[in-house]
Amino acid sequence: MEITVTGRNITVTPALRSYAEEKITDSMKAMDIEMTAEVELSAERNRSNALPCVCEVTLRTKGHVIRVQENENDMYAAIDIAAAKVLRQLRKYKTKVVNRRHGADGIAETFGTGDLDLDALMAELSGADEEIVRVKEVEFEPKTEEEALIAIDLLGHDFYGYIDRDTNAFCILYRRENGGYGLLKQADA
Repeated sequence: MEITVTGRNITVTPALRSYAEEKITDSMKAMDIEMTAEVELSAERNRSNALPCVCEVTLRTKGHVIRVQENENDMYAAIDIAAAKVLRQLRKYKTKVVNRRHGADGIAETFGTGDLDLDALMAELSGADEEIVRVKEVEFEPKTEEEALIAIDLLGHDFYGYIDRDTNAFCILYRRENGGYGLLKQADA
């Protein structure tokens, strides 16, 4: 397990670095597979923000990306809560992907998310200028609806684009505000 701790608008002290590494390592012990973790600690300098300390954790493991972000008043509290969320996400990953691997003909082998960070992409595209400020090329892998549901749940995003393995049509799975999911499918031409 490799853990990288970085700071943005904050100096990461050795005590803070070792605390973050210890907490995230403890959470990662729930899984016995190879993975890397990137922990980014940042302090937002806006006085009107009630929770200025941010801890973002990105875990990468065999074709999957698991992201967690937590805002708090204190950086140590943000790290604690983010570590608890990481543990919950890893347990969810284990039950949905790893445990099904044995009976589902290798769903976990074919399931992958690449390096797509949809939160960052949406943040860039939601600017007030209403102009395209970034173009990102993404390879969409063929997936089933079940695999797409797992991916959107693990990433914590509001939408997920993929190619339907059965029909070869482009689909967008999205999280509905009133609960559940919606699916946009490409119309037959």
